[in-house]
Formats: sequence, structure tokens, C-alpha cells
Amino acid sequence: MSRTRQPPLVTGISPNEGIPWTKVTIRGENLGTGPTDLIGLTICGHNCLLTAEWMSASKIVCRVGQAKNDKGDIIVTTKSGGKGTSTVSFKLLKPEKIGILDQSAVWVDEMNYYDMRTDRNKGIPPLSLRPANPLGIDIEKSKFPQKDLEMLFPGMSADFTSENFSAAWYLIENHSNTSFEQLKMAVTNLKRQANKKSEGSLAYVKGGLSTFFEAQDALSAIHQKLEADGTEKVEGSMTQKLENVLNRASTTADALFQEVLGRKDKADSTRNALNVLQRFKFLFNLPLNIERNIQKGDYDVVINDYEKAKSLFGKTEVQVFKKYYAEVETRIESLRKLLLDKLLETPSTLHDQKRYIRYLSDLHASGDPAWQCIGAQHRWILQLMHNCKEGYVQDLKGTPGLHSPMLDLDGDMRPSVLGHLSQTASLKRGSSFQSGRDDTWRYKTPHRVAFVEKLTKLVLSQLPNFWKLWISYLNGSLFSETAEKSGQMERSKNIRQRQNDFKKMIQEVMHCLVKLIRGALLPLSIPEGGVRQYGGWEVKSELSGQWLAHVIQTIRITYESLTALEIPNDMLQTMQDLILDLRVHCVMVTLQHTAEEVKRLAEKEDWIVDNEGLTSLPTQFEQCIIHSLQSLKGVLECKPGEASVFQQPKTQEEVCQLSINIMQVFIYCLEQLSIKPDADVDTSHLSVDVSSPDLFGSVHEDFSLTSEQRLLIVLSNCCYLERHTFLNIAEHFEKHNFQGVEKITQVSMVSLKELDHKLFENYIELKADPIVGSLEPGIYAGYFDWKDCLPPTGVRNYLKEALVNIIAVHAEVFTISKDLVPRVLSKVVEAVSEELSRLMQCVSSFSKNGALQARLEICALRDTVAVHLTPDSKSSFKQALEALPQLSSGADKKLLEELLNKFKSSMHLQLTCFHADSSTMMKT
Repeated sequence: MSRTRQPPLVTGISPNEGIPWTKVTIRGENLGTGPTDLIGLTICGHNCLLTAEWMSASKIVCRVGQAKNDKGDIIVTTKSGGKGTSTVSFKLLKPEKIGILDQSAVWVDEMNYYDMRTDRNKGIPPLSLRPANPLGIDIEKSKFPQKDLEMLFPGMSADFTSENFSAAWYLIENHSNTSFEQLKMAVTNLKRQANKKSEGSLAYVKGGLSTFFEAQDALSAIHQKLEADGTEKVEGSMTQKLENVLNRASTTADALFQEVLGRKDKADSTRNALNVLQRFKFLFNLPLNIERNIQKGDYDVVINDYEKAKSLFGKTEVQVFKKYYAEVETRIESLRKLLLDKLLETPSTLHDQKRYIRYLSDLHASGDPAWQCIGAQHRWILQLMHNCKEGYVQDLKGTPGLHSPMLDLDGDMRPSVLGHLSQTASLKRGSSFQSGRDDTWRYKTPHRVAFVEKLTKLVLSQLPNFWKLWISYLNGSLFSETAEKSGQMERSKNIRQRQNDFKKMIQEVMHCLVKLIRGALLPLSIPEGGVRQYGGWEVKSELSGQWLAHVIQTIRITYESLTALEIPNDMLQTMQDLILDLRVHCVMVTLQHTAEEVKRLAEKEDWIVDNEGLTSLPTQFEQCIIHSLQSLKGVLECKPGEASVFQQPKTQEEVCQLSINIMQVFIYCLEQLSIKPDADVDTSHLSVDVSSPDLFGSVHEDFSLTSEQRLLIVLSNCCYLERHTFLNIAEHFEKHNFQGVEKITQVSMVSLKELDHKLFENYIELKADPIVGSLEPGIYAGYFDWKDCLPPTGVRNYLKEALVNIIAVHAEVFTISKDLVPRVLSKVVEAVSEELSRLMQCVSSFSKNGALQARLEICALRDTVAVHLTPDSKSSFKQALEALPQLSSGADKKLLEELLNKFKSSMHLQLTCFHADSSTMMKT
């Protein structure tokens, strides 16, 4: 037979490998002119013509059959082109063995399974088919007795197809000696098998899609063939005739038994109705039972009955059941509203809130009742805080105060704390507190302090339950087991948003607490827009440092209590900032009040002088500052997490300036005391220490202080302040970690020395000027002339008078303070010696007697006050002597010595004070 076309040529096949009965698409050239032209098709030597479907001259679709060869060519034979060739090949894969539970797109012979236990084909029951080694590792049978295993695992089995399969038994029996690495490999095998099963459904659908299509085509072809059969005949098709016969048979049967069947149906209906009433009386009585149990408060019974009814009749299609179940739903909806109202009702205990939330979750209430409760509780706490503030503000304006209803939320106002504070305050100088704790203790507490105590107590009573409610909401313990499972997915979606919202709630409560306290105690720290909401305290006086310290302690206790709830620190940071600001404010106020107390110390000066020339004023000043610093001890101490009061440079500078101001205020008080007019000095309580044996003068009832004596007392106090008090105060400042103590001490010392110098100069001026002014008139009394005078017979009276005046100064100073004597007399002697030197240098000439007289008086004065000579006074005496002619004869010198001795002998008693000073200075 001659061929008019080229032989077929196969150039491609898809897929190029697969198991038997895999559908493949063959592509190539000259694959035939039509279905009838295709007369042969082999793949791997197997004839596939039966399943071949010619599509075009370049495409044929068929299924691969069973073949002996694993790999072979695709040969196409046509009438027009003859036997063809192939440039590609197909690889035949061995089919996987299909288990009894595996999905398959083709029919499986159930009578011939592959028995994996014997590794040979054997007819076995389908249910006994199971893999021999599910772990995929070598089995090592143990010698453990079977009876012991049965005792060890009672009621269990090592057969993994059994419902009571025990994995431990299976491992002991088959893998007792298997290594851990092999067991890990077995786990990997099990995971792989599980993944393979999960992917099986999709693979099954993909692999068997063509089979489904072929079955559908076959059924459609059969249907068309049946319809086409006999359509030209009068009686219609075969199926039409069959349908007509069945319809006639049904009509005849109905006509025969209609009456009997009707009566039977009616009897059955009546019987069924009675049975339903009896059987489902639970549902029919449920609405009334729900009402009764709600009135009794037995919500648990209602919920149990509702759950039972829902499970039985929730999806019923029976109208009577649907009607009664709808009535049940109406009652349950009313119960939901009732429980929600009770849940959102305030105040309420945490136990009740949890109970109502659990009921609502069991009733599957819409929305999120637990979150609604949290929101309501949050708003209630904020409202309580603002009401507390308004109650105290109204009380401060004149309404009956601490007995108002809002303030009586909790009658306990911690009297023990306030009583302790009153006792402590009574120890302070000038304190108006009483140590006793009587019926009026409430009214002694400042309104703002009482408000802070009430506010913090309110927060500590409400916030812990609020926080615990949130924790229960977060971990799901608010809900029952069933409600937890049903709502877990929904809550998990919103939990992050809920966390952010609750964090804002806590921060809002903290901000409100802090701003209310700031409005009461630190109004200047409140923004202008929040003064009306958080302020409104019309107070004229500032709280004392003692009350501020008490408030700080109260807020610290509140902070520690909130920290114990494990509230994150970032939510409580505003409280830390408030505590720091209050501590700084307390320090400032205490130092300011201390300055005011120091200013009032001048009124307490009693001018009683002790042996050292001191009054009680320096000690009172030191004690005043020490007490103030001791009252700040708790404030300055840093609790865990708190910053130092002095961490800000601005605060350091202000505290340093206030401390300097305290010292300068006291220095100013000393200055005012020194210049106080005589008429303003209260002498009713004046006295001196009569126990001192060195007192000069007499003490009697008419004793009064002169301005010079006050100057001396203040000077003595200044010296003591410089040597002791200021240094002690500096040590106390350093002990309490004050910054800039060196600057405080330095500035205070400079101011004190300036006052000391000023007062000392004033006293010297008051005492030295009269003595100096009396020298010149005394020298030239009686028209005395240095050029014409009689031989000297002794020291003249003017010098004796000057010495008596110096002795009077000595006595006055010695009476007040022995330590001031050398300093004062040295200055007086300097003034006298300078004036005497000037007078001698102004004399134009001396006679012999005049020179001897002048030398006698100069030497007498010099020798008398020798103990108090300074380099300046020595120089003045030297200049005065150099201005005199020198003694020329030994007789003059002898006369001078005799007259000096005579002077010293005659005034021995008066000059004793200078000798006493000499012996005292020698001892020192």
C-alpha cells in the first residue's frame, strides 16, 4: 500500500513518567488524519490504542497501561503514514499500594490485599490490614513477659488499631533496645506520614479529576441513548413508559387505602401529640420555671436549663417547639439585660462582678460584658475622685466639712497617724499642735491634707479590685469552660487593643490622682486649662513642712501598695514625678518657714549671759536648724526607685540660696538686737551668771543693759557662731546631703565677719573716743607748759583718769566675755598710744623737767598696758619717746625709775586687772 504522507514522529509526551493508567498527552508530527486513520499506539511496549483519543495531527491523548518495561518509546501507527518513530521516551513507575483507608480514583480489588506482614499477596479481611512497622525503623522484640505488660497496662493494648492503644506498651514490646537517635528518626517518619495524609485529599482530587469527567461523560451518553431510544414511536421512550406505569400504580394504591390510612394517621397524630406533651414537658414548662428561678436568684439553674433546651431544641424545625423555644429566648434576653444592669451597677464587689460576668458569658450575651464592666468601673473611680475633691472644696468654703456624705465614704481617717504627728509637732518650738488626741482632732487637720489622705485611701480601695478584674479578664478566668472556648478566638483578636485601652485607663486614673493632688498642694504645676477641673482650693496660707512630709509619706505608701499589685512602673511614673516635686516643695517650704522662725528668735533673746559670754540665742538658732533638718530626714531619704531631691541644678541653687538666707536672717537679727534702743529692751527677766567669780561690779534690782553691753553680748555671740555654730550647721547640712555647703558656709562667714567688724568698730568708737578726747585737755590742764614746768613729782591725774577709763572698759568687757578683753583693750590702747604720740610730736620743745615728766607718763602708760600692746601701739609709744630729748644724767634716770615705782605702788589695786590678764595670757 502506497503512503501519501510521512511516517508519524513523536516529539513530546506529558507527563514523561507515571504509574499505570496515567493519562498522557502525546505531541508530534503526522499523527494521522483522523480517528479512523489511527491504527496503532504503544507505550513501553503496551498497546494503548483502546484508550487513545485522536485530537489532531499533532496531538493524541491516552492512558498508559500495564507494561513489562520500565522505560520505552512511544510508537504511533497510521494508515496514511505507517509505523512511526519517537524522539522521546516514557518512564513507567511502580504504583503505590493502596491501604484500606486511602482514597483512590480507580476501583480497588478488595479481595486481594497486599499483606505487609508476610510480604506476599494473600486474601485477608479488610479490617485486618495495617502497616507492620508504623515508625519505619527496625523492630527489636523484647523478652519482657506478656503477663507483666498486661499488669503494667491494665485494659490497654499494644495493637495500634485498637481504641485502647498504649504507646508505652508498644515501645517496650518492639523497641526496648532502640537508641534515642533512631527514635528521633521514627518521629520524623511519623511527621512525614502525617503531612502526606494532609496533602492526600488535594492530590487525590487532582489525580482523579479525569476519571470523574470520564464517568460523567459515560453517564451522559447513556442518558442520551435512553432518551433517543423509541422517540419515533407513539408510546414514547422507555423511561417515559416506566414513569407512567409507576404513577398509575401509585394512584390505584392511594384509592384503595386512603380511608384506612387517614384514620391511622389521625390516631398516630393524637398518640404522638400526647407523647410529645409528656416527653417534652421540660420545654413547655421552661418559660415559667425561668421566671420563678430569676425571682429566687437561682441563675445557675436558669443557665443549666437554658443550655439543655438549646442543645435539644436550638435547631428544631417543629413549629410548636420553635414557638416555645422563642419564648425561652425572650426570657433569657430579659435575664441578660438584668444581669448586665447588675454588672454595671456601682459600687459593686469584685466577687459579684465576676459572678455576673460568668453568668453573661454562659448565656452567650452579645458584645463583651466583662470589658463593659471594666469601663464602668473606670468611670466610677474617676467620678469618686472628683466628688471627693468637690466635697472638700465645698467644705473649705463654709459647708459642714469633714462630716459631708462624700467624705464619709470611709469613716476612718487614721487618727493614730495624725495623733502621732501632733505629738511630734508639739515638740517643735512655736508649734500650735497639742500632744493629746481629743474629740476635736479632725478639725486640726488641714483640709488639703485630709483630702489627700481620703483620695489615696479611695484609690487604694478601688484600684486593686479594678486591676484584679483586668487580670482575670486577661487570663480568661472570668469565663466558664464553655464560654472560654467559644469566646477565646474572638477575645484573642481584640486582646492587643484591649491591653492598650486598659493601659490608657490606668494612666488616666493615675493622671487624675496626681493632678488632683497637684491642684491641692502644687497649684502652680497645673496647666491653666485644668485649674477649674483639678484646682479650686481657695487657701491663703501654705502648708507647713510637717504636713507636707506627712502627705509625702501617705503618697509613698500609696505608691508601694500599687507597686505590690505588679502594675508596670511606666504607668506609675507620674506618681514618682509627683513625689519628687512634693519633696522639693517640702524642702523649700521648710527652709522658708525656718527662716521665719529664725527671724522670730530675736524676740526670745533673754540677754542672760553664761561664763563664756554667750546668751541662749546661738544655741536656739542651731537647734532650730537641726530640728528643721531632722523633720526633712524622711523627705530627703530616697526610697527605691526615687531620685535625689538635689538632682536638678536649679533645685540645688534654690536650696543653697534659702540656706544662705536663713543664716543671713539670723545675722540680721543680731544686728537689730545690737542697735535696739534702750527703751525697747525688756529688762524684767535680765540676769547674769553670779556663779562666775570674775564678775566686775554689783548686781542689783535696778540692773539694766546699756547699748555698749548689748554690743559686747552680740560680739561674743558672733565669735561663738564663727568658731562653733556655723561649722556645726555645715556638718548637719552635709549629713543631710545638701549641695553647696561650702558656698553656704563661706557666704555666711563673710556676712558674719562683716557684722562682727561693724559692731566691733562701733564699740571701740564708743569707748576709745572719750578716752582719747580727754588726753589733750588733761595734759594742758592748768595752763601746763612743757617748756616751763616744775620737776616731776609723779604721774599727773589725766593719765590716771585715762587708765581708770581703760580699766572701766576692761571691767565691762570682762563682765560679758573674757575672750573679748584682749581684742577690745588692744584697740583702745592703740587709739590712746596713737593720740599720745601725736600730742608729743606736736610739742615744739621740751624743758628738762618737761621731758622727764613726759617720759614718766609715757612709760607709766606703756608699762601698765604692756599686756595689750600690739605692733602698732608699740610703734606709737616708740615714736612718742623719740620725740622727747634723751636723759643726760644718771640722776634723772634714777628719779624716773623711782617715780615709776611709786606710781605702780600707789595704783597697785587698780592695775591688778592688767596683771590678771598677764597671768591668764601666760597660762594660755
